[in-house]
Amino acid sequence: MLRKRSNPSILILTSAFLIATTYPLLAGEAPQKKISYGQAYENKEPRLFKTIPPVSWFDDEHYLVRERDEKTRASKLIKVSAKNGEKTLFLDYRAMEKDLPQGIDAEAAVAVGKNHDLFIYEMGDDLYLFRPKARLFRRLTAASGRERNPRLSPDSKFLAYTRNNNLYACDLETGLEYQITTDGSETVYNGWASWVYYEEILGRGSRYAAFWWSPDSRRIVFLRFDDGPVPVFHLVRSSGTHGELEIQRYPKSGDPNPRVRVGIATLPENNIIWADFDENADHYVAWPFWHPSGDRLTIQWMNRGQDNLKIYEIDLRTGKKQEIFDEKQPSWVEFFEDLYFFKDGSGFLLRSDVDGWRHLYHYGLDGRLKARLTEGPWQVAAISLVDEKNRLVYFQANREKTPELHLYRVGFDGHGLERLTKEPGTHRAQLSPGGSYFLDSYSSASSPLRLDLCRTDGTTIRTIERSETPERAEYALGRKELFFIPTEDGLELPAYWILPPDFNPSASYPALFQIYGGPGSSTVSDTYPSLAQLYLAQEGIIVLSVDHRGSGHFGKKGTALMHRNLGKWEMHDLMEAVRWLRKQPFIDPSRIGITGGSYGGYVTCLALTYGAEAFTHGIASSSVTDWKLYDSVYTERYMDSPSENKPGYEFGSVLTHASKLKGVLLIEHGDMDDNVHMQNSVQLIDHLMDEGKTFEYMLYPNQRHGFGGKKRDHASHLAVDFWFKHLLRR
Repeated sequence: MLRKRSNPSILILTSAFLIATTYPLLAGEAPQKKISYGQAYENKEPRLFKTIPPVSWFDDEHYLVRERDEKTRASKLIKVSAKNGEKTLFLDYRAMEKDLPQGIDAEAAVAVGKNHDLFIYEMGDDLYLFRPKARLFRRLTAASGRERNPRLSPDSKFLAYTRNNNLYACDLETGLEYQITTDGSETVYNGWASWVYYEEILGRGSRYAAFWWSPDSRRIVFLRFDDGPVPVFHLVRSSGTHGELEIQRYPKSGDPNPRVRVGIATLPENNIIWADFDENADHYVAWPFWHPSGDRLTIQWMNRGQDNLKIYEIDLRTGKKQEIFDEKQPSWVEFFEDLYFFKDGSGFLLRSDVDGWRHLYHYGLDGRLKARLTEGPWQVAAISLVDEKNRLVYFQANREKTPELHLYRVGFDGHGLERLTKEPGTHRAQLSPGGSYFLDSYSSASSPLRLDLCRTDGTTIRTIERSETPERAEYALGRKELFFIPTEDGLELPAYWILPPDFNPSASYPALFQIYGGPGSSTVSDTYPSLAQLYLAQEGIIVLSVDHRGSGHFGKKGTALMHRNLGKWEMHDLMEAVRWLRKQPFIDPSRIGITGGSYGGYVTCLALTYGAEAFTHGIASSSVTDWKLYDSVYTERYMDSPSENKPGYEFGSVLTHASKLKGVLLIEHGDMDDNVHMQNSVQLIDHLMDEGKTFEYMLYPNQRHGFGGKKRDHASHLAVDFWFKHLLRR
């Protein structure tokens, strides 16, 4: 699902400051056009912003750009020289389709070789191999059941996948298929993640894949899950005459978790070694990392209480484990998802927040700290590249201003820290494989998204693409302002608002908070606002967001305050923000709205109940309403189990505060939500009814955690109508 600092370069705005700095354009000079609903929510013409095409590195000197003909919709991959911008045709998808069977989209490969010389396609429930140069198209599988998550070995000689909850590998030269496991069933999954691991540990980007090739293509490490102990939750689809029952294995807080084993399969011998973790132990095992040579493997272990993490090296011959790292925290620990092992065997690099801020550490393979690379009251957000040749680590961080994100580099000895991105804003950098260049995708509150090519000394070579179109200049758009809101205990909460293009400080405006609010999750960033936000601001709503002390801006020190206290600090700080907001002469205190989905829905529900004195209107989507109803991994990480933290669960439940509802609350949920079950909204509705409260509710049939297609269109219309009616009184 789901710091205390002063910076003179970002001011706490006052109404006087705003009056003096807002829109000094003279009458007649400003653009006059208004954004339409269709432009804001339906991507209709004319478009003010265009999508920047995907760009990726091919090698250290070239990148690939996908170009699409708007008339024919044909796509090509263009290879571009970073040095001089010279373009050559790399791949013509339309030409490829001449050698493919009718009905196969050349761009829809489910796996692609490193040099784009091999493509894997899915047709029906089977997989097919295509080699463009040889014009070879060949069927790989013909068994009952769909092959899922096909992944090529690093040398592109094998393809691994799961089918019917077993793990397989196919030799692409001979066509021989190896069945690695045989015990897959309705509750036993080999290489396919149990739901709670997919959602909370491996992440949605895994697409349920729980297997990893070794760099030398000889082995596959995989997780085997037994969901037998996990309680069943029933989802009922209302389609047809009798409906459909969907059975989900879902551990709620305090419930039994899946049993997990770690297997290492060797090819072509096709034998399995099992790591010596106790399958029946109540713990978590995940995130294997291979040494670059492929002959060493580590796996991470975490206790059920999630306050102790260990890294073990696994003997590939016997499966025996040896501890090489141990971290404990009084609140919680998190898996290392970007662990890096040095090719020279000197150890590994990790990002840890053990000192209250997430920083880079270099450990030896014996678990001893060799060097600390970064420190201070700021966070390392991601490792972008480790350049072992030049002994440099490139990473992204918010060192100067918490709402910004920049690319930095530092030496292996912790010296020579240097910021590489120059422009204010939020930067997402892709480093070339050898560290010679980076692609810089960034925007700021005042500048729309653009993509630049830069050298790794920070100098810009060229702008590859800008998102804004010429039509943008014709529109009167609101302005996003970044600032900090002071709290009574001395913190400064990061915030932004988007003021209407015709903002008048003598007028009275409604305010709408757009929030998420989960631990370590921030919504305040120096990025360009969305068209939907600009549309609402244009119509007269001040759109804003405020990040509380547990949002990540204040490091793990701030986030850890939420331990066993979900709901407490989110509401404390948001209610302080409303008190500050009401002091601004242009804010109407009778029209303070809030909206969010998932955790943001939870915060919205609390805001209209526990925070009813501050908030007047809200739309809560797909909301958790009681932490006893959410999954074990996420909930217990922050709250411990229900038996260990009864007061925390009681206070953090929206149901506890249902009797306090005073404003107008719209609750919406998808009936097939397999993440935050609709049960959450139903139980809240039950309590509200029993309390005699009035509220609004919208059910979205056949929708999961988030709505798509026509249901999403309906939700957008419903939200705009709600805000127009209640905040704009139209």
